[in-house]
Amino acid sequence: MTASLEEVAYKLAAGGKGLLAADESASTIKKRFDAIGVESTFENRRDYREMLFRSEAMTQYISGVILFDETIRQNAKDGTPLVKLIEAAGSIPGIKVDLGARPQPGCPGETITEGLDGLGQRFKEYYDLGARFAKWRAVIDIGQHIPSYTSILANAQALARYAALAQAAGIVPIVEPEVLMDGDHDIDRCYDVTEWVLKEVFQQLFYAHIKLEAMVLKPNMVIAGRKSQKQASVAEVAEKTARCLKNCVPSAVPSVAFLSGGQSDEEATAHLDAMIRAGGLPWNLTFSYGRALQAAPQKAWSGKEENVAAGQAAFTHRARMNYLAALGQWTPEIEQKKAA
Repeated sequence: MTASLEEVAYKLAAGGKGLLAADESASTIKKRFDAIGVESTFENRRDYREMLFRSEAMTQYISGVILFDETIRQNAKDGTPLVKLIEAAGSIPGIKVDLGARPQPGCPGETITEGLDGLGQRFKEYYDLGARFAKWRAVIDIGQHIPSYTSILANAQALARYAALAQAAGIVPIVEPEVLMDGDHDIDRCYDVTEWVLKEVFQQLFYAHIKLEAMVLKPNMVIAGRKSQKQASVAEVAEKTARCLKNCVPSAVPSVAFLSGGQSDEEATAHLDAMIRAGGLPWNLTFSYGRALQAAPQKAWSGKEENVAAGQAAFTHRARMNYLAALGQWTPEIEQKKAA
């Protein structure tokens, strides 16, 4: 029996499990591989992702995997489609469908995400390939004179159009409006911009008749810019993020899966844990991390077949830490224990 959109949206953040964002573009994965001295070939990308998808983490801690166009079409070394490995682990395959952020004319320093043209047809193909949810990322930067309402509105409308096309195709949309943590702004400036963005996004989702029970929100946490002289505590990040969400996100949305957005591995875990411990939120909260889940296994693997077990252990450790955080059971002491 095919799961309903509502069931998929709920399952993606239920029981402490979270999402692995393995949807790096060719240019992004090349940068990650360059950092560990591995050539970004078709085979190396396949082998790396196969290592992750065959790990213990997939069966215990990962609810869904966001894939890139190349990956959803790839087979493992033994010929098994990578999508089938994900499904066999009890996880749900998903697909990144946006084509990246491009400079927005008339809005210096701001971007608009492209990829709406032909998206309905692409959704049909991705559904046939096994995708049951999708992701579209809008990028909002904070600067002296940005963001502008023009840019926020354009990106919110694009997110709404994408979400409508996804639900019409039987695919759960992950709506990702990311306010970047670049820059020197403080946490209060991030709060104000994040609140502005989220309110506009949900206004446009309403206008587009999006079924909120059949979507997932992937927001940034409310956090100071990485260049800010005043960094906030874990407790302050958790409190202001939760307050911002309560002010902006309808309780009908079943699941909120945070992006890590350049936080360190442990910061992303600690902030999630603090929000869960505080309680009082109507949504399932979990993680949808890319680099914060993959940096450790990439380094442990380093492109060598003999390091596959070490890479899988590193991935399982990081996934377990975030699983515990999503249950409000993480501690720094548990964090220090090495992956088995």
